[in-house]
Amino acid sequence: MADRQQQAHGERPGHAPPDSPSSATLLRRVQTHAPNSTQLVGFLTLLISGAVLLLLTGLTLTGAVLALVFLAPIALLTSPIWVPVAALLAVLAAAVLSCCGFAVAALAAGTWMYRYFTGRHPVGADRVDYARSRIADTASHVKDYAREYGGYLHSRPKDAAPGA
Repeated sequence: MADRQQQAHGERPGHAPPDSPSSATLLRRVQTHAPNSTQLVGFLTLLISGAVLLLLTGLTLTGAVLALVFLAPIALLTSPIWVPVAALLAVLAAAVLSCCGFAVAALAAGTWMYRYFTGRHPVGADRVDYARSRIADTASHVKDYAREYGGYLHSRPKDAAPGA
């Protein structure tokens, strides 16, 4: 019945009239969540800069497409010149970069060796010392083994090749 009375007075069902206390609290809620001037200026700055960047993106894309349309035939006609030149430049660039890489590696190795031999203990020096001691131990064992069994080989008569 109350719904019919509200509809008769032009009010929507489930909504309070504008002068009711619930609409006043809604207005207060909206006002408390409204952005302040700093937030509004920040939003406008974001909006303007986004529009400018979108415009610049469109201009760049349009210019690239137009350049491709007008310059593609020229590039196609002159490709017998550009392809070998590009291949030569790629080989030269690879050679220069590999030479620079080898030079940097040699400089790093030289620096490491200088620090190692001057006793500054660079990174990995403990592994080199361990490997050197292992090689020395192995060489010592091989030497002892050769002394022990070396006489055995000298005392045996040499076998003659069959048919010799």
